[in-house]
Amino acid sequence: MADQPSHRNRRLFEGVPYHYAAVAPPGAILFTAGACPLDASGKVVAPGDPVVQAKAALENLKVVLHRHGAGPEHLVRTTIYVAGDRDDLVRVWDVIAAGLAPHRPPSTLLGVSVLGYRDQLVEIEGIAALPPSAPRAAVEELPSDVHVADMPGGLLE
Repeated sequence: MADQPSHRNRRLFEGVPYHYAAVAPPGAILFTAGACPLDASGKVVAPGDPVVQAKAALENLKVVLHRHGAGPEHLVRTTIYVAGDRDDLVRVWDVIAAGLAPHRPPSTLLGVSVLGYRDQLVEIEGIAALPPSAPRAAVEELPSDVHVADMPGGLLE
């Protein structure tokens, strides 16, 4: 077989603002739904302002992590969706990076044409490796009387 290039010796650019990979220790893994910039009443905050929406979505992600005994330091992956132009992506990334610092989970930042709620510009998905002390809860379920179509701002309304 011909000489194959060794992947071990290939260098990666080290100036990226995230880690290239994370190893989840044995135990439970938490997969979050996309954290949206919704207030306590289910309304999208700050229509038209991706920076404020990024802060709100990140706070909502932190609440979900906390409910499961984890924090930003337990994130092993994030995906950030932004409906907007490249400048909006950069502004949102700066908010998320600052809000997770000093932790830098491997992340993907995507520009999309539309998100689920009217006026929504930002959504953040997270995967976390739960610490051993975290409660091992099942999937959270909506109460039987809650329907997405009935939520304020309605999903894809």
